[in-house]
Order: sequence, then structure tokens, then C-alpha cells
Amino acid sequence: MFSVTILGNNSAVPAYERFPTSQLVSLNGNKFLIDCGEGTQMQLMRFKIRYSRISHVFISHLHGDHYFGLIGLINSFGLLNRQQDLHIYGPAPLKEIIEMQLQVASTRLPFLLQIHTINSPGILVETAEFKISCFPTDHRIECYGFLFQEKELPRKLAAQRPKPRSYAYCADTRYDERILPFVEGADLLYHESTYLHDQFEKAELRFHATAKQAATFAKKANVNRLLLGHFSSQYEHIQAFEEEAREVFSASENALQGVTYLV
Repeated sequence: MFSVTILGNNSAVPAYERFPTSQLVSLNGNKFLIDCGEGTQMQLMRFKIRYSRISHVFISHLHGDHYFGLIGLINSFGLLNRQQDLHIYGPAPLKEIIEMQLQVASTRLPFLLQIHTINSPGILVETAEFKISCFPTDHRIECYGFLFQEKELPRKLAAQRPKPRSYAYCADTRYDERILPFVEGADLLYHESTYLHDQFEKAELRFHATAKQAATFAKKANVNRLLLGHFSSQYEHIQAFEEEAREVFSASENALQGVTYLV
């Protein structure tokens, strides 16, 4: 199965029962975490997800709503006597931050923690069945999106599975057509939509996008479906985001917490 479960869909501040950004990608029996905002562990437990099976964590950037839950998750893994290696990918300062947090608490982990630095677009993880790559987005600080892709199977096995699928995660970003080549033709695209389009000037100033811009991007990228997320806390209700996006790209929907979307 290839799916995405939404753990958090809000922006900087938790509000209206919406948690900061976090998603769980399930791919051929593997579990990957994208971003780890505050409350991610609570959401994993709430939705009865066996998070001990998470092998890789991908952090898009170092704004707190995307990684403040990470040290808690690592610590919990240690208390639960995890044995499996844990791989974490993120911008360069993340390694120093995590190592400092573990050091000041005199934490000794029972598993191998490997922190990998992202500093350019390229492949992060690759197996015979899939590959995971990253690409830069246009945000206020260094920020990356992620692309999960199934590989072509040998001809003998290809008949047993549909064509290779892909999921693209566009992290915090302004509307930026330079990202299009990285996500072209994705089966499922997540693109932030912090504001409705009547506040596009605020979105531009704060390096974010609107629902209309996300839909425009999805249409130009020729993707099959679009998920909207990273909603500003100024909005109690989010149905208008979906409605605005569908005027441009009909296969748009809000990324709802606890819902699993098949790729």
C-alpha cells in the first residue's frame, strides 16, 4: 500500500483542534514521517498508528511547527527500548540541535540515531522498490520538499502492480514555478495553502501560498490530485480553502487530520 495519513494540518500555532504539520507515509510496508510538529506523538497514538515502525523522519525546515515534536519522539523511542536504527534528514543545524538536546539531558539511546544533512536537491533514500528525493522551496529560511516514488518493476512482476506511483510534499513555500519540474505528474501532491487568496499579499510577504495559488500550481504540474494544508490559525473553518481551490483545479481537497489518502 502507498498512502499518506495526515497527523497535523495547521500552521504555526495549534488551533481549533488542528495540530502543526506532520504526515505519515506508508510505502510497501515502510513507514516514513514527514515533519514532526508539536503534538505529533499524541496524534500517532490518537489514530492508533504503530509508530515504532517509523524508520525515517524527514524535516523540511527549522521553523518550530515542523520539528518541535522531534526530540520528544526520539526520547520516547529510547524509553520504549527501540532497537531499530532511526534515520533523520533535515537542514544542517538540525544535527547540532538534536545532539545538544540529548547531551544536556544525558540521554543514552538504545538504538542508532543517524542524522543526515540536506543541503541540495537530490536522492535521499533509494531501494530496489522506491526512492525518496528532496527539492528546495521558496520559504523565509532554507526549506525542502520531498518526493516519494515507486520504481518500475521488472517486466515479470510489473503485471502484478499498477504503474509506479508518486507522492510530492511541497513544504512551506510561496508560489514558485521553479518547483514544477520536481513534482511534474505526481499522483498526489500536497501543497501548503496558509491563506485564502484575498490575503495573497500577506502570503507573499510571509513566504506562504494561498489555496488558489496551490491549485494553480497543481494544474500546471499536471498532478492527479491536490491536498491543501498548513492552514493559518486565523481561520476557524477551512471549507472555503477547498472551495477556492476547486474553482481552479477540481481534484483539490483539504488534508484532514486522521484521514489516510491513497496515492
